[in-house]
Amino acid sequence: MAYGPETTAEEVVAGKDLSGRTFVVTGSSAGLGAETARALAKASANVVMVARNAEKNAKVMAGIRAQFPNARLSSYTMDLGDLVSVRKAAAEILAANPNIHVLINNAGFIGGPRTLTAEGAELHFAANHLGPFLFTNLLYPALKAAAPSRVLILSSNGHRMPGFDFDDLDFAKRAQEFNHWTAYSASKRANVLHAVGLAKRLKGIGITANAVHPGVIRTEVFRDVQPEEEQMVTGWSEANGSPIKSIAQGASTQVWGAIAPELKDVSGIYLEDTQIAKHIPSDVLSAVGVIEEALDPVAADRLWTISEEIVGEKFAFA
Repeated sequence: MAYGPETTAEEVVAGKDLSGRTFVVTGSSAGLGAETARALAKASANVVMVARNAEKNAKVMAGIRAQFPNARLSSYTMDLGDLVSVRKAAAEILAANPNIHVLINNAGFIGGPRTLTAEGAELHFAANHLGPFLFTNLLYPALKAAAPSRVLILSSNGHRMPGFDFDDLDFAKRAQEFNHWTAYSASKRANVLHAVGLAKRLKGIGITANAVHPGVIRTEVFRDVQPEEEQMVTGWSEANGSPIKSIAQGASTQVWGAIAPELKDVSGIYLEDTQIAKHIPSDVLSAVGVIEEALDPVAADRLWTISEEIVGEKFAFA
């Protein structure tokens, strides 16, 4: 079956039996994460649902169980902007799941004024990159034990926007003109570079790592921005080649990235529209495709080193 922008997550799992496989999905309490968990549960996977709001996560879990009474689900609470919370959740998940076949770093955040975390990191960079960076590395033992396994890191077409500055990742130099869209886009560039850096370090171990753009979807990610801002983003996307997707369509690429046989040994790339994305020049106005700067291995290594310094821990993979 040929997949594309209109493919849904349910269509990707149709006829698949994922029993015996464990999938960790962050941001599972709403939107794409909830739909991803539901589709995987329908295919009999063991789904570890991770979200900041335990009550909302429980409601989504109850809804999935109402549809699929035999669903294997578990819930954990984690705030990706709080590294103490990330370490706690990772330890609890590892204790209960010694084998993790797929990690889907789905959770995302946008909005608000410039805010710094306890580590002095700008909140978009912290919640969208540093939290998933640490969480992924802490879950490495279970991913290795389950190899061949996969890591998916959600990015965005915003990765191609200007504003990613290695010398000002906390926006201290740009505090007066801080814009949450610039901060969000910078964190989405970091997501692609994270996938590239992780793929390099996991080569030969049996774990792949890829970035995913789900498309532009009206979900709770927009809850902290003004309606006119959401309209600006969706309008730009539609005008430049990427129509707005439903949540079911938006969840398809990460589910495909998680289970597609043809991606078994594919690592360090960018997926969108339930396909491998094409490469585009950074000066071409387009809402689809990945720019070469986001796949630069030198930049990926630099980001890796900075990320280790901020989280206060170095990681070795063997």
